[in-house]
Amino acid sequence: MNDLEKRSFYSFLGLYIVSSFFFISLIGFWYYTAQKHALENEIHYKLEHLADQKAGELITAHMHDRPVKKTVVPKDVIMALIDTEGNVVSGRLVDPNMEIKPGYLTLEDYNIFISDAPREHMGIAYVVVQSNTLKGELQRLGSSVLLAVGIVSFVVMVIAWILARLFMKPVHQRVTQIERFINDITHELNTPITSLSMSAAQALKAGECTTKILNNISISTKQLYDIYRSLTYLNFSSRKEIAEPLDIKDVLEESVAYYRPLAEIKRIEFKVDARETKSIIPRSQLTLLFGNLISNAIKYSSPRSNIIISLRNRILRITDEGIGIEAEKQKEIFEKFKRGTEYSGGFGVGLSIVKSICDEHGIGIELDSIPGKGTEFRLYL
Repeated sequence: MNDLEKRSFYSFLGLYIVSSFFFISLIGFWYYTAQKHALENEIHYKLEHLADQKAGELITAHMHDRPVKKTVVPKDVIMALIDTEGNVVSGRLVDPNMEIKPGYLTLEDYNIFISDAPREHMGIAYVVVQSNTLKGELQRLGSSVLLAVGIVSFVVMVIAWILARLFMKPVHQRVTQIERFINDITHELNTPITSLSMSAAQALKAGECTTKILNNISISTKQLYDIYRSLTYLNFSSRKEIAEPLDIKDVLEESVAYYRPLAEIKRIEFKVDARETKSIIPRSQLTLLFGNLISNAIKYSSPRSNIIISLRNRILRITDEGIGIEAEKQKEIFEKFKRGTEYSGGFGVGLSIVKSICDEHGIGIELDSIPGKGTEFRLYL
C-alpha cells in the first residue's frame, strides 16, 4: 500500500476500533450499573427478610411463653439483638458505636438493616442484620465485566482489521488501476509527442516540410486527438448528447479514411463493404465507437495483413488478422482499465468506452477471437 492507502487504512481502523470500544464500554458500564443495583436490592431484601423472620420468632415465642428458637443465618450474615436498654444481648455489632435506629445503611463495607419489628417482645427492641458480601460480589462483577469488555474488544479489533483489509482491497485495486492507467497513458502520449518533436526538428533542419514529415505530423496529431477524445468521454460521459438521424455508412467510411494513414505504416489494407444504414445516434459517440474498434484492429494486427469491415443488415463486423485474445480474458476486456494483452501498449479504456456507448443506445456487441489468428467484433445496430 502507498502512503495514502495506509493513512486511509489506519484512519478507518482507528475510527472503527475507537467507536466500537466506546459503545462496548458504554454497554459494559450499563450492564455493571444494572447488575450492581440488582445485587444491592437483593442484599437489602435478604437482610430485611432475615430481620423480619427473627422478629416474627421473638413475637411468637413471647406470645406462647416459650424460649426463642435459635435462628440459623447464612455464614456471610451477622445478626445482633438489641434490648430496650440499647445493649447487645445476642450476636455482635460490626461497629459497637453505631447509632441504632430503624433503617438500612452501609458502614465499613457492611450493609446493615436495623428493624424495630420485635416491638420490645422478649425485651428486644431491635434486630440488626449485617453482611459484607456485596463488596465481594461487586468486585467479581466488575472483573467479569472488564474481562468480557476486553474479550469483545479484542474480537472487534480482529474484525476491524479484517474489515479494513476488505474495505481497502477494492480501493487498492482501483488505485493500482489508476496508477497503471497514468503510466500507460503517459507512454501512449510519449510516442506521438516524440514523433511530433522529431518531425518538427527535421522540418526546421531541412528548411522545408516534406510529404513524409507532414504525414508523420498528421498521424501523431490523430493519435493525440484519439487519446483526447477518450479522456473527454471518460470525464463527461454522464452528459447527454443530442442524437441525430444519420447514415452509419458515412460515419464508418469517414472513420476508415481517418485511420488509413495509420494502417499504411504497418502495410495493413482495409477491405470495406458497407451498405446504407440509417440510425439516430450522436455522431460524436458513433465516431468514437468506430474509432476505438478500428484503431484497436490496427494496433493488434500483424504487418501486411487485412482488416475486413462489413456493414450489412444492420450488423457491423470488424475482423482483423492479428494476435487474438485469450478465452479467459475475453470476459473482462470491456471493463475499464482492463487489457486483453500487453502487446502494443494501450491504456485499457477503449473497449470500456465501446461497451458504454453500446449499452446507452441498445447496441448489441459480440466478440469472437482465436489467439494467433485474429478477432472479430460484431455490433447489432
